[in-house]
This record gives sequence, C-alpha cells and structure tokens, in this order.
Amino acid sequence: MSANLSQTRAPARASKGRMIAGAVGIALLAAMALDTTVVRIGSEQDARQQGFSPDAFGAEKFPEIRDFVKAKAVDAKTFFDAAIADKTAAGTKYGTPAGIAPVIPVTFTGVVGEGKSGTFYVNIDGMQDAKVRVQTGPAVNGTDLRDATGKIEFGAFTNQIEYQNAGAGINNVMKAEVLEGLDRDSLTGKTVEVTGVFKMMSPKMWLVTPVEFTVK
Repeated sequence: MSANLSQTRAPARASKGRMIAGAVGIALLAAMALDTTVVRIGSEQDARQQGFSPDAFGAEKFPEIRDFVKAKAVDAKTFFDAAIADKTAAGTKYGTPAGIAPVIPVTFTGVVGEGKSGTFYVNIDGMQDAKVRVQTGPAVNGTDLRDATGKIEFGAFTNQIEYQNAGAGINNVMKAEVLEGLDRDSLTGKTVEVTGVFKMMSPKMWLVTPVEFTVK
C-alpha cells in the first residue's frame, strides 16, 4: 500500500513542475514581446541599427567638400612659388590643418604625362621643378577630401575604423560623380583642367585628389 501511494505522488509532483515551468516560459515570452520595438525598414531607427554607412556619409558630405575646395582653390603656380619661398607660411595661408601637414586646395591646367595604376603626372607651366600627380581611379587613396574642410573630426565617430571608412566613402562618391567613364588609357598627352586637394608633405611633390577633372 505504501509503495503504491509513493508512486502516485511522484507523477503528480512532476506534472505540477511542468505546469510551473510552462507558466514561467509564457511569462518570459510576454515580457519579451512587451520589450520589442518594431522598426520600419528605411526609418531613422533602422539606419541606426544597421550601423555607420560610409557611402551614405560620402553622399551627404561630398557636395559640401567639392564646393569648399572650388571656392578656396589657389592657382597651383601661385601656391608653388609661395611654398618654395616659405612652406609653413604658405600652408597656413592657403591650407586646412590636418595632422602632420595641411591640406591644400589647388586648381591648374596641364598636360598629362606617364601614369601607373590610374595615377598620372601632370606637367604644369612654370612648375618644372615640381612633381604633380593626380589620382584618377579606379583606386583613390587617402583622406585628403575628408580633411579638406576641417569640419569632419574624429570625435564624431565611434572609432578609428569608422573615421577611416568615412574618408573611403567620400572618395567613392567622388569617383562616381567626377571620374565615372574616364578613359584612362588615352589620357597621356591630353590637356586637363583639375581642381582638387593634396596634403603638403613637400612643396615639390603633390598627390592631388580631384573634385573636378575635365579633359580638354
């Protein structure tokens, strides 16, 4: 008799335990449902959840950068002469501070020389002592466009990677708007008009990233 009673109570206790566990699970699911926010695709909340978009950032910022560079661009020969006379003074007068060297907005007309991997030398009258190169893609390197205005600062980004990606995003938008369809294979010997920026590490060696590039 005692053995049968013990066996009857054991299933009852197990059944009660399963009921309690089930109730707890239902309560947990209800709490999760209350804490869930529905986010519409394409909304501002959706953009935040997806994280930083370099290309979206570039699309927003490049027009402002292009207009700034066009408005501030100094004639290349004028800047070259000033930099040869006093590099520091020329950088302060015409450039935007950007770490170890200022970013200089310039404009010039010249004849395209030899090139490699989309970067071409450009010969400018009166600047025979200078080595001026222009990036034409498909790869455009550096953060000179990002740093040109002095308004895009590291503190606005989550980390260094995001800050670097911001520069890449701006470069990508520039390529699409300025360099799309450019026939690089036939550039050598052509006269070009260029407005762009370069980081002045040396008065005589420039690597220009364009915001305008016209083949005459």
